[in-house]
Amino acid sequence: MNDHFLGFGLGLRTQHFNDVLETRPDVDWFEIISENFMVAGGKPKYYLHAIREHYPMVMHGVSMSIGSTEPLDKEYLQRLKLLANEVQPQWLSDHLCWTGLEGVNSHDLLPMPYTEEAIEHIAGRIMQVQETLGRQLLLENVSSYISYTESAMSEWEFYSEVVERADCLMLLDINNIYVSSRNHNFDAQTYLNSINPDRVRQFHLAGHSDYGTHVIDTHDHDICDPVWELYRQALHRFGAVSTMIERDDNIPPLNQLVEELQIARDIAAGILPRQQSGKPVAALEAR
Repeated sequence: MNDHFLGFGLGLRTQHFNDVLETRPDVDWFEIISENFMVAGGKPKYYLHAIREHYPMVMHGVSMSIGSTEPLDKEYLQRLKLLANEVQPQWLSDHLCWTGLEGVNSHDLLPMPYTEEAIEHIAGRIMQVQETLGRQLLLENVSSYISYTESAMSEWEFYSEVVERADCLMLLDINNIYVSSRNHNFDAQTYLNSINPDRVRQFHLAGHSDYGTHVIDTHDHDICDPVWELYRQALHRFGAVSTMIERDDNIPPLNQLVEELQIARDIAAGILPRQQSGKPVAALEAR
């Protein structure tokens, strides 16, 4: 079994704080949005620590802007490090993207040009971040809706090379691969086949909005059949990888998300050896 396999998790959202504590759902672990808890105290921190007593956690950031040409935000990194020391997550992640310019945050995850210059720039910044945090970083592939004329390689070649040079890990978002494959007309299976399994630590699953001519990663729908199929293909290639569902809008009751998570478990059980698809030891110990 993958030594880092946590099982099947959910994104921890405010709407579900009480239900998690009261019902102790059949969820192996939770992913928190780092920025939501980078505060001194208050109710979010109370619930964070109460839930942390019963479930393993990972941290997922949205503001590092690792691809930006502006200096790394050292204050942000120090606050992130303090939170990581407090939560002691299994790992922490952010996105392979940039988010703003000249101090203005776009509040969007903007894709990179796929160039050698960008690889060198980002790899160096990742190494600085990992040195500051004292942890290996997971980088997530983002969904994209534009391309750059400067790009000299595919997204998967760019992503793979950044991770290798920086010696970091991958948070592979299966839905984002599907969304981008539709928007840019590439083969999602080719993407999966080009990724080094040794670098993949976590999967994201989510829903999206399909407008026919384009697809937008909205996290406000159930996971659709083509994404489930791509998840099956990912399991065949990568084996047991910690898997979680993101839902950020039109959020249903917790029990409905737990039911959707069971679909992921059932799919994995039909593909992976029994010892890889069951509840991991780490989750049993934390419950």
